Amino acid sequence: MVEVLSIIFFLYVLIKIYISVMQIGYVSKAKDMPPVLMKPSSWIKSAKYLITNERLKILETLVEYALFIFWLSWGIRWIDTMTWNIDPVIQAAIAVNIFLIVNYIVELPFTIYQTFVIDERFKFNHSTPELFIKDQIKGGLLTLIIASILSASVAWIIINVPSWWFFSFLLIFSVIVLLNLLFPTYIAPLFNKFTPLEDEALNEKIKKLLQKSGFESEGVFVVDASKRDARLNAYFGGLGKSKRVVLFDTLLDKLSNNELLAVLGHELGHFKHNDIYKNIAMLGAILFVGFYILGHLPSQLFMELGVRETPAMIEILFMLLISVYLFIFMPVMSLVSRRNEYEADRYAVEIHGNSEDLISALKKLVDENKSFPLSHKLTIFFYHSHPPVVERLKALGDKSIMFENRDEALKGDCNI
Repeated sequence: MVEVLSIIFFLYVLIKIYISVMQIGYVSKAKDMPPVLMKPSSWIKSAKYLITNERLKILETLVEYALFIFWLSWGIRWIDTMTWNIDPVIQAAIAVNIFLIVNYIVELPFTIYQTFVIDERFKFNHSTPELFIKDQIKGGLLTLIIASILSASVAWIIINVPSWWFFSFLLIFSVIVLLNLLFPTYIAPLFNKFTPLEDEALNEKIKKLLQKSGFESEGVFVVDASKRDARLNAYFGGLGKSKRVVLFDTLLDKLSNNELLAVLGHELGHFKHNDIYKNIAMLGAILFVGFYILGHLPSQLFMELGVRETPAMIEILFMLLISVYLFIFMPVMSLVSRRNEYEADRYAVEIHGNSEDLISALKKLVDENKSFPLSHKLTIFFYHSHPPVVERLKALGDKSIMFENRDEALKGDCNI
């Protein structure tokens, strides 16, 4: 059984590395072709940024594999031995926290390198070491608190409730929904400052747009994202009555009011089509199957690992394998998400009244965020929640980009 898990994880790692290699080869060739949507300097810079990140991702994947081997061959047994004589509920909380802390320590150098080397080199990073440390402490404590409560609760359910996997699923899924409700009002403000939009004219236009869509929210807020990052973004946070419109301060500096309204129209399209609830339902179905599998793991697996079949070990196995499990469903989730993006674009045109402002906004977002507009098909298939921007622009009727011949020229990269 352990050998089967090892083979599955090895294939998962192999596929991830292969996708990254394909992406590097594709973009390396594409960057030498005439640019689209960007100035030549930005085109080269965004390509180099993407390639650098893909190379880092390969290294991260190799370390992920090494960490998996560590846990499977020795680490899980080490945690079980350390917490041998503790009450099972408390043991689960301690064991899960040890697992999370070790993983965090291993992953931290990559986060630091990404922020203060790669993002700094490409002029994205605005964070300081002091702010970074504060974020890590806040995020770490919040994670450990939530993990302690959830792991102990699931352990109690495993011990006391028949069909524990079903009720554990209900608990975890309910917490996911609850966190979505609490995030914009209580969690996000722990890391960023949110202030009501001061531009009264723009605020009034946004409110009219929201009313036109039947969208009720707590208000329109500006977040000080620029203190960490130079990228542009906007989103609707929360569920139900806790929904709020959030604009990055960087977005206000770069987009015109009409372009901003077009972007918000796109986000309203997701609301109008209930995409958030559909995504939550899809995740719920995937988790349901995952917990069913977890609840029917053979005892032989625990014997081969040399650990007791305790709630703590069941939970750690779940966390160890969840990345592989979700990766299996990623193409489906990405496909659904990409289709939702096209529908949201169409709704934005409908509610805003024209496509020109959204087209202009998308082009600015690509240029400002240095998002290389072309990707290998495997990368799109597995990872892209949004269609390539050139495809979105074509669907919106933009005639200024001709790239069919470019795709033909790059097909050969599939064999790199």
